[in-house]
Amino acid sequence: MDGNPLLYRQVSVGRMSTYNDNSEKFYELFNGELIEVPQESGLNVEIANFLFLKFALLLGHRRVRSQGLELEVRGEPKNRYPDLTIIREEHIQQLSKRNTIRLSMSPALLVVEVVNSGELQREKDYIAKRIQYQDCGIPEYWIVDPETQSILVLELTGKSYIEIGSFSGNDLVFSPGFRLINLKVSAVFDREN
Repeated sequence: MDGNPLLYRQVSVGRMSTYNDNSEKFYELFNGELIEVPQESGLNVEIANFLFLKFALLLGHRRVRSQGLELEVRGEPKNRYPDLTIIREEHIQQLSKRNTIRLSMSPALLVVEVVNSGELQREKDYIAKRIQYQDCGIPEYWIVDPETQSILVLELTGKSYIEIGSFSGNDLVFSPGFRLINLKVSAVFDREN
């Protein structure tokens, strides 16, 4: 992070909601400090864009948000930037000024994370984010894993996520909340089309 690191200390969620350094960087609030989120790989962006288009065709582009959507979460860090988020109709107006779903709002309907390479990143998507999204009451969480070329679909049942399935190859992804999505796993990871 550029500049004086002391400038970024002791930031609250409230102050963070108005923080703007006039860059296109994303920051997570971790123990009162803003930590820059590393850029996504080109492959992860391609996968997220493919899924964005699929969901936009199904739901309309206003209900599908890419990585720029901020989710306020409990724990550390205090916020996340999912690779893809399906929002509720009511969120469209609520997000018109700031693209942030606060804990006081209804949760998003679906969050998708495309796993980055590296053990720490994998652990973050499979464990830490899963706990935080579950705690927020997000009904469905997908973990898209380029390394294993699989999509893990989790559904919130009570207060915990249960595994609906881990889909790969020519499997069609089954989504409890979006049953009309016609998505073959192999198409998600197809680098030639």
